[in-house]
Amino acid sequence: MPIHIKKHIPNTITSLNLLSGCISIVLAFEGYLLLAVYMIFIAAVFDFLDGMAARILRAYSNVGKELDSLADVISFGAAPSVVMFHMMKIALFKTVHFPPIENLSLVEVAFLLIPFLIAVLSGVRLAKFNVDERQTENFLGLAVPANALFFASIYLVSISINNDFLIRIFKNENILSIVIILFSLLLVSEFPMFSLKFKSLSFNENKIRYLFIVLSLILLILLHFIAIPIIIILYILLSAINNWIFNSD
Repeated sequence: MPIHIKKHIPNTITSLNLLSGCISIVLAFEGYLLLAVYMIFIAAVFDFLDGMAARILRAYSNVGKELDSLADVISFGAAPSVVMFHMMKIALFKTVHFPPIENLSLVEVAFLLIPFLIAVLSGVRLAKFNVDERQTENFLGLAVPANALFFASIYLVSISINNDFLIRIFKNENILSIVIILFSLLLVSEFPMFSLKFKSLSFNENKIRYLFIVLSLILLILLHFIAIPIIIILYILLSAINNWIFNSD
């Protein structure tokens, strides 16, 4: 393959990530929240593939690095913010319709702004990641795509469950706000989290990674897409165990 073509393949895939995020935002504002969530998952697939393509083709570039971050801000920052904005609106007003602006109280405005912490702190997280040389192997704070998948899957769970208690939880503006604030702060925290980059296949060197993969597969088999937010929480808990008990990597 000619070099001038090969070097553009990862950036083309990254651009598809960005396009998916843009489509997700449009779909969400048009009321097609389920499709908007699907587009976030599609963006995550492109985000995985562009890194794989860059490694296989050895087509790394500074432009590709910056483009990847810009795409992630849209697909994994802005898009999930808009989805959660709609969930917050439904929790506040018990309807998909937005009330007249002049009728909104300051408290309601504050609640409606909280989902956009995801976008703002995702941008801060990505900017820090690009200049932080400590995060070449593992992460400090929750990765932006993982955070986005958590919130995208929250919507899927909220429309799939039949339990009245859980439905009330997902439609409670206070609980939604707490979860959004906690996960958004986790994005920019100094909390060490393991990556899924394997230096070798040694069990001793990768025990926390193997444990996470096995437990995640079991959860996916048993719970299907409902397992996704549980898997993200599991990842956070195992990172804590890795830091406090195993003290590896």
